[in-house]
Formats: sequence, C-alpha cells, structure tokens
Amino acid sequence: MSDPTDRNRLGEEASPYLRQHADNPVNWQPWDDQAFAAAEERDVPVFLSIGYSACHWCHVMAEESFEDETVAAYLNDNFVPVKVDREERPDVDDLYMTVAQLATGGGGWPLSVWLTPDKRPFYVGTYFPRESSGNQPGFLDVLRSLHERWETEREAVESRADQWASALEGEVEAVPDARADPPGRDALDAAASAAIEGADRKHGGWGSGQKFPQPGRLHVLLRAAVHGGDAADEARAVATETLDAMAAGGLYDHLGGGFHRYCVDRDWTVPHFEKMLYDNAELPRAYLAGYQLTGDDRYRDVAAGALDFVADELSHPEGGFYSTLDARSEGEEGKFYVWTLDEVSAAVDDPTDATVFGAYYGVTQNGNFEGSSVLTRRRDLADVADELGMETEDARERLDRAHAQVYAARTERPRPARDEKVIGAWNGLAIRAFAEAGLVLDTDYAARAVDALDFVRDHLWNETEQRLARRYADGETKGTGYLEDYAFLAAGALATYEATGDVAHLAFACDLADALVAEHWDENEKTLYFTPASGEELLARSQDLADRSTPSPTGVAVWVLDALAAFRPESGYQDVADAVLATHAETIETQALTHPSLALAADTHERGHLEVTVAADETPDDWRDAITARYLPDRLLSRRPLTADGLAAWLGELGLDDAPPIWAGRGRRPAGGAERSSGDQPDPRADDGATAYVCRRACSPPITDTDELAEWLEEYR
Repeated sequence: MSDPTDRNRLGEEASPYLRQHADNPVNWQPWDDQAFAAAEERDVPVFLSIGYSACHWCHVMAEESFEDETVAAYLNDNFVPVKVDREERPDVDDLYMTVAQLATGGGGWPLSVWLTPDKRPFYVGTYFPRESSGNQPGFLDVLRSLHERWETEREAVESRADQWASALEGEVEAVPDARADPPGRDALDAAASAAIEGADRKHGGWGSGQKFPQPGRLHVLLRAAVHGGDAADEARAVATETLDAMAAGGLYDHLGGGFHRYCVDRDWTVPHFEKMLYDNAELPRAYLAGYQLTGDDRYRDVAAGALDFVADELSHPEGGFYSTLDARSEGEEGKFYVWTLDEVSAAVDDPTDATVFGAYYGVTQNGNFEGSSVLTRRRDLADVADELGMETEDARERLDRAHAQVYAARTERPRPARDEKVIGAWNGLAIRAFAEAGLVLDTDYAARAVDALDFVRDHLWNETEQRLARRYADGETKGTGYLEDYAFLAAGALATYEATGDVAHLAFACDLADALVAEHWDENEKTLYFTPASGEELLARSQDLADRSTPSPTGVAVWVLDALAAFRPESGYQDVADAVLATHAETIETQALTHPSLALAADTHERGHLEVTVAADETPDDWRDAITARYLPDRLLSRRPLTADGLAAWLGELGLDDAPPIWAGRGRRPAGGAERSSGDQPDPRADDGATAYVCRRACSPPITDTDELAEWLEEYR
C-alpha cells in the first residue's frame, strides 16, 4: 500500500483554502485517519497548520515557507504536514487554539501546532517567518529543533504532550456544579456595566489598539437602555457612539456596503480588509436594533447596505450564502478598496464632483494607508459644501454622481478572491439577519432569507437521519454539524417564521432543535457540548460559552430553545435551557462581558418573551409596522391561522395533538366583541378580521385595532 504522505492530497478537497495549498511542494494531508496512521507508521510528528482562505498572514507564511522547496523537503522528510480549514473544522481549531492560549497567552492564524501521532500537542505557535528575525524564530529553525528533540529527547516531548493534553481536557471539558437558580437580569446588568466601564468614549468600541466589532456587547447595551434603570442613558450613549464610529470609519465599505473584519487602529480608520459573512450578518442586526431604539435613519441605511452587499456579492445562485472575500487582490492587502486623489480624478468626469467626493470621504494626498486612502465618512456634507462655497443640495448631487462613477471604476479592478463554501452556522446568522430586516425594512429581505433557508434544507439537512452537515462546496456536502450550526440555523428558521408567518419554517426550527438536543445535550453533566455525540472523538470534548467573532453557540442555543418551548412545551427544550443556565450561572454572572449572548438569554429567560400572537391569514401591514417600529428585544412574533381547520393542519405539521399556549385561546375575536374561551373551535358568529394578543406572563384582551396594539406593546415592553 502506497504512503499517502508521498504526495500533496489537497487537490482532492473542495475547500478553497485547502486548494490554495494543493500546488505547494509540501506534501499536505487533510485531517483524516490516513494522515495520522502514516505518522504512526513513520514514527514522526504531525505538523498541523490551521488557517482560512481570507487570512492575510496565512498567505504570507505560505509564500515564504510552504512554497519554498528547501522548507518543503525538510517538512516532508521529518513530519507529516496536515492542513486544516478552520471554517470546516471549528472543533479542531478551537481545541488547538485553546492550547495556544494556555501555552503562550495568545493565538491567531495561521495556527501552527506540532502533534504526536495520537494528536497530543507538544509545541505551538502562529505565524513564523522563514528565517529568524529578532526574537522571533524562523520556521526552518523551529522544524530542525523539533526534529532533533523528537529524535534525542523523546521522553521529554511525550511528557509535555501528556501535560498539555491533560490541561486541555481540564480547560474545555470541565463542568461546574449547577446552581439552584439560573441567572437573570443581574447578568445583563453586569455585562452592561462592564461594557460601559471598559468603553473607549473618545473613539467608540473597546480597547486602545486594534478595534474589533462586538455586536453581542451592543445588544446588551441596547437592551439595558430600553429596560431603564440608572445606567440606561449611559448604555444608550456607549452603544450609539460605537455604532456611529464603526459606520463612519474604514470598517464599513462606503462604496460597496458591508463590513471588513476589524480595524488595526484605535479610531476605526484602517481595516483588515477581508469581509466575512458572519460580520455582515451580526452587525446589520445590531444596526437594525439601533434603528428601532433611536429612529436614526443612518443605522437603517448601514444595515441595508451590509445586507445588500451580502445579497450582491456573497450569494450562491441557488440561494445560500458564501463565506468570505479575501483581504488581498493582485497580491496586495486592501488594493481593491483604497484610493488616491489621482485615481478619484480619473474615475470622475467632473473635477468639482471629484473634489466633493474626496473632501467628504477623506481622500488626501498623503493618504491614511500606505500612500492611499481608506474611505471614511466623518464630515457632514453641509460642512463640505460650506467649505467649497456651494449649496448642500448641489454638493449632494455632485457626491451622488461621483459615488456612482468611483464605484463603477472599482468594478473594473481585479476582485478579491471569494471563498465559496456555504457554511451552515454562518448561513444561520445571515438568514436571521435577513429575516429581521424583512420585518423592519422591506419584505424582500425576508424572501431572501427563505431562499437561503430552502438551500440549507436541500443541501445540508439530511431529512432521513435528521442531522446537519457542516458545509456545501462544489456540489459536495461534507462534515458533521456542530452546536453552532444547529443553534444558529434554528434561530434563523424561527426568525424566518416570524417574518413570513409560514409554519414550515417553524417546523424546521423545531427539527433542528430536536437534533441539537439529541447530539449536544449531556443529561449527566447538564451542559451543551460543541461537538456532536456522533462526531469524531478528539482529545477533549469542548464547550463554547463565550462570544468571539460569532455569538456563543451555547447562548444562542439556550435562547432558541427557550423560544421554541412556547410552541412545543412537551419537548423538553425548556428543561435544557434552564439546566444550562443553572450550570454556568457563576460564569455568566462573573464574566458577563465575555458572555453577552448567555447574559441576553438569561435576561429573556427571567422576563419571559413578549409574545405577540396574530390570528390572521396575513399579518396586516400596519400591525407589522406597529410591532417593528419599536425596539422589543425579547419579542416573539407568532402568526396562527384564523380557523380551527387551519390550526389543526399546523399542529399536524408540528407533530402536536393540542394547540400550544402561544396559540391556544388566541383565535379571532368573535362578532359582538365577546371573547371565546378557547379560540380553537369554529364560531358561526366570528367575523373574518385579524386579531392580535400581546402577552408577557399575562395577556391583553383580543386586539383588532392598530392603535390599541401599539398601546399594549408599550404596556408590556
């Protein structure tokens, strides 16, 4: 039998990131049994390199080391090189990133880990230059040193591997003792207080160096603002300062819409230019919430611009959403996005139009990024017009013309590469964002959510086995779904039901919740694990509690199970949500700022959802407007059929014998105004009008008037 490590096997993979390395002289192996069996047979360590297609330093290390014949020969002779796309295998990435953080206090990509053939780590780092530089060792020197240790100090290597494996298991698998009562509003208050205390009040956001978007913290602050209390005004101020700063700076693409990954400076000017689907799902949700709370049209426009970017540039033709756009084009980071004054002048027909554009978007002779300018929007157009001696309306017309011409010129530039994996979890985030925009902005966004959800059902959901796959690419479905895939997609399906009133989406959300509980809930430990019970057994089975670049899968899972329990009270969803919150109560309360999704779920759990049930064939437009014009962060909007026959059909689709509380007794109001006790039996006196109910613990009377609906929403808000 031939040795699989005699050749580079990545050409057989669908992942664009892995294919980027298929032509390397390194004999890369995918993460599979063959690779580790070969390492065992050859008695050599595994070199594990983890990255993703839009990762700048991954490209740099590849060009410096993995494309170098000398480095490749040494790697191939003395190690088994394994390449992992972190977006396909978040379990592997999370496990060894935890090792990096424990061992070095930091992490990042590319993640470089050396393993024994049985997958125990014994050395870890991130990016290594080919040659040593200052205090940073060169990659080839590291390889030589580790090979020598493997050959001459094997006992010490094995001892370190044992120590790190044990520490890893204790870090990610350990479960605290459950508390009698789950946390509630106190966790949200703690998170909001910490977010206010740590905020950069001058520039927005958090930290004094690189600035990362933190949508979970924004949702905490916005909810604290609407709840009232001593910190409400300050919470609102910190949230809006951050929303304003991100929208005005270089994090946002002012030509094409959408957000870059993060900014490398304190004042949000120069971004790290890759665009990720998850940022352009979660940030629009934060801006939609900001718009609902404040009524500021800028937030609405930014949310719409980001979602329009996703629809235009990250859409699979059959409905799903792609993963990323690279930071680089023509081998240079940011080249697609930055401008000089000469480039603006060449793109714009009228010199005065070009002057207005440059003044408004901060294009200068010296630039703010390597001699070019990242577009920012930090000046009022009225001030620009005044400076240039023209009327504001004239400046607006000139700016609009120039914007269109500069955008057209950009479309002629070589584009950044696109990673066309369709990842279940990230699609769930995008579906939820589009569905919410379908309620708040325009129903066309909800239709886009439906298309993506249908794509997921067709390509990632196995109806027979009732299980999710991780990703779809080039006609191939691959990988096991993780907790984030089930939780984020269930939340997206539920939001799509709220936006459309189509029970099929609610039924799919429940199917996903059933599978989530079956695969990820541990009854003995009273926790949810990130990896499924039926998945690959790694060194440890991790939990994922904190918000990172995406929300906490555990936090979203608790929230969506809590919500779906209103429709399937006998499912056990509520028991799981209660138990997980109780198990991790101390972590949520003492580390609330790093666990905003769990803090939000705990707050909703204590307060209860604001249930808005609409018995109607279609939710009336003015009712929809009344509901979505308000920021109602724990709202659960539920349409149900008017007739008993219609409701019976829905119950059948959900596998229910009886109407759940959110529907029972909430039928249409009969003629004459007398309320029926059940609402589920035909009544010859009943008219054909829609009827609404607003409930939080207790319910309003039947509502048939828009103004009355608005009053009850304010009452229970």
